[in-house]
Amino acid sequence: MTSKPIFVAGPCVIESPELLNTVAEELVRLNEKYDIDIIFKASFDKANRTSIHSFRGPGLYKGLSMLLDIKQRFGLRILTDIHESNQAGPVGEVVDVIQIPAFLCRQTDLLVAAAKTGKVVNIKKAQFLSGRDMRYPVQKCLESGANEVWLTERGNSFGYNNLVVDFRNIPDMKEIVPNVIMDCTHSVQRPSAGEGKTVGDRKFVPSMALAAKAFGATGYFFEVHPNPDAGLSDAANMLELNKLDELIGNLL
Repeated sequence: MTSKPIFVAGPCVIESPELLNTVAEELVRLNEKYDIDIIFKASFDKANRTSIHSFRGPGLYKGLSMLLDIKQRFGLRILTDIHESNQAGPVGEVVDVIQIPAFLCRQTDLLVAAAKTGKVVNIKKAQFLSGRDMRYPVQKCLESGANEVWLTERGNSFGYNNLVVDFRNIPDMKEIVPNVIMDCTHSVQRPSAGEGKTVGDRKFVPSMALAAKAFGATGYFFEVHPNPDAGLSDAANMLELNKLDELIGNLL
């Protein structure tokens, strides 16, 4: 019997308790409908925004408190990302999966700190690396005590202000780890192509997911929002929350 894929979904950044509640309620409904276990994702700090004036989030400790509240009230597993090695300890006390951002996936101290928490470590493939190159970040985590490491595909830089996904990276990375996730929303970005912000086109998100399935992805990452255009980070790329149901159904 084939195991069900991993699903990760949630808003790009923690904007408010109300947003977290709205998304969590829908994820619980979808978990019950499809008998799956969607992992709730939100960032407490977007440390790599295009502009210094962009919204970053509530910060480490307030953000973790809000994520813990979601975990306890809704029974959802939690994923969030870290940008500095000293964040790994407190984050590991709350979340189930620690994510390493793509631009930081070669940062040894960050990988080691995440591995030492004992949590699942999800490493996003850098925009400047091939799938096969990701064996080195994985090795750093495993040799530092990680029990389980995932890899996530999110596209490669294609000239300036654009990304392209080489789906061959998925089977290449499956030779390194059992679970390879497709980041279906960040992969449709056009980095820094707007006026002081990253833009993109969410209409391609379902196609990214279905193509990744064809190449053997074992999981899917979706940033979702009830009103993406009003989102405070990555607005152009987040999927409408009310479209997640149909997409998961198609993938299953």
